Amino acid sequence: MAAPEPVSSDEEEVEHEPRLRDTPEDLSLEAAANTIAFHPCRDIIAAGDVDGDVYVYSYSCLEGGNKELWSSGHHLKSCREVSFSHDGHKLFTVSKDKAIHILNVEEGRLVTRFSKAHSSGLNSLLVIDEHLFATGDDNGELKVWDLRKGTSIMEMKEHEEYISDIAVDGNKKLLLTTSGDGTLGVFNIKRRRFELLSEPQNGDLTAISLMKRGKKVACGSSEGTIYLFNWDGFGATSDRFALKAESIDCMLPITESIVCTGSTDGVIRAVNILPNRVIGSVGQHVGEPIEQLAKCHTSPFLASCGHDQKVKFWDISSLSSVIVDDYRKKKKSGQLKSLSHKAFGSGEDFFADLREEPASLEERDNMMESDSD
Repeated sequence: MAAPEPVSSDEEEVEHEPRLRDTPEDLSLEAAANTIAFHPCRDIIAAGDVDGDVYVYSYSCLEGGNKELWSSGHHLKSCREVSFSHDGHKLFTVSKDKAIHILNVEEGRLVTRFSKAHSSGLNSLLVIDEHLFATGDDNGELKVWDLRKGTSIMEMKEHEEYISDIAVDGNKKLLLTTSGDGTLGVFNIKRRRFELLSEPQNGDLTAISLMKRGKKVACGSSEGTIYLFNWDGFGATSDRFALKAESIDCMLPITESIVCTGSTDGVIRAVNILPNRVIGSVGQHVGEPIEQLAKCHTSPFLASCGHDQKVKFWDISSLSSVIVDDYRKKKKSGQLKSLSHKAFGSGEDFFADLREEPASLEERDNMMESDSD
């Protein structure tokens, strides 16, 4: 019997070559992450956890390609928000310990610290431009900071509850805030003054997204409803849309019409705004609440972090071509359509009870409203 031929080194290399995946592998953390953020131009993601630690990873679609670059344990309590500067050189972090930290992205060195930035724990953060950033705390106070002066240049206490999210318009003039008191706040940062609070909605307002080229503002709520405001009509909602979800804990715009939402039920839903439709499920943290979503700047990836101590990556390339142009659509089933191969729902009964809610009264009243409004 002839001896088997020896395997050549070239064949060995092929056998052991790392497999290319559609998305990077999950990142496993030692504690639940509250917050994640993608680097603006490199394949790097940052995460902040409930222990106050901050981790920065490089990620890759090659199997085994994810790598921890550095970690920082400067915060004494839970890290609530992380965000890269627009040039990608700095990482801003805020914490329940009332501190703001600015770290050097290359090695994680602490560059700037505002140790008692607020009188209560910090909950939200928005980098506005290369000099300005805004922070919101558990007590409803908003501050705008100028790095050139090394101090806050605007301090406003208009909300009665925690500030959950902050957004800014394209002109960097108006700052919008959502709060646990159920209101949307509007602040003029050019003139450094408070403009108005909206009427209170049901439940906490938890997240904010600017949609339709800045003409619409969508706010998520703890009741599972998306509230819509017209730009320059912030006093009262123009429409609302109830999802079959326990809550909307985080929300992220993907296109001018589509947002992704994360909920306590662990499902990431893609939702079209005007016409208001749940398109389907991008993915899930099974049975674990989702804390935050982030959109990659260099690839068609969405990342999510949840109470399962994982950061997961999802392929959202299909969402860029989705067009929802009919208001009344006959529903084929109660299942949530699977929008990525890692999402449940394709033939499974996991989503059998996650049915889309009927169109709201406001939406039916506005059936004739076009996207150009």
